[in-house]
Order: sequence, then structure tokens, then C-alpha cells
Amino acid sequence: MVSWAAAENKKFEVVAGDSKRALGRSTMAEHTLDVSQICRIIDYEPAELILTARPGTPLVTIQAELEAKGQMLAFEPPNWRSLLQSTGEPTLGGTLACNLAGPRRVRAGAARDFLLGFSAVNGRGEVWKAGGKVVKNVTGFDMCKLQAGAFGTLSVLTCGFHGS
Repeated sequence: MVSWAAAENKKFEVVAGDSKRALGRSTMAEHTLDVSQICRIIDYEPAELILTARPGTPLVTIQAELEAKGQMLAFEPPNWRSLLQSTGEPTLGGTLACNLAGPRRVRAGAARDFLLGFSAVNGRGEVWKAGGKVVKNVTGFDMCKLQAGAFGTLSVLTCGFHGS
């Protein structure tokens, strides 16, 4: 879809849980790329505090998996559905795309501080990745920091490596 949109000069928006549409400027998109079916936890290593998941994975699924091992997402992703008047389900990709964090952000950091790496499709339809599964994975510019908070305008996430 991304390659087609680039070739045809078509605008599209990326959605999954559709819980954050009211954040930021409204899009003037002609088409929608729904990544909600790109969802599952790929790998979870509780001892290493590493979780790898697809962007459409609901946060409740991730939080339940972490809670079963006595862990949590330190940045406390907020659930703003009532504030934004949304009935959608918050997802990992949406949380990272908006760089959301709860009240613990001042002490623990935002979502971007826990994104260790990702794979994505850029605006030309090329698959690319940045970072990895370990903290010391950055040589040069930290693309994870750039991607988090870009509201899906730079790339469509396909997978994320996340420290819990």
C-alpha cells in the first residue's frame, strides 16, 4: 500500500486501534492503512526485560503478559479514550507513534525511552530497521527517538523491540 500511495501520490493515514485520532492535526487522507491485524507478541524475555511485538497489538494484551510475570510498562501508557471520546483500543504502535506516557514520565521517561529498535516501511515502500534488542545498539543517529512521536508520518511500524 505504501509503495502504491507513493507512486500514485495518494495520501493515507495509518490506524490500528483508532483510539488516538483526535490527537494532533486532522489528516486530509484519501485512504486508510489499517494495521490492526499486524498484532501479536513475537517474543518476551522477562529476565532480560525485552518484549518484541507487532504495532497493532492491544496494550491490554501486552500489559496482561507483563503482569503475569510481575512486570509493567514503566512509562505507564495513558488510556485517554474517554478524554478523546474514542471507543478504539489503544495499541503498542499508536502509543509509540504518539510517544505517550503517564504521570511517571518525569521519573521513568516516555515511550520513546523504552523503544530499543523497530522495523518499518518508509514513505517509498522500503523496509528498514533501526536499533535492536539491546540498550547499546545505537551508532550515529538514534532513529528510535525520531520515530517515536512522529504520529506515523515517517514510517509504518511493523515490529518493535521494547524494554519493559
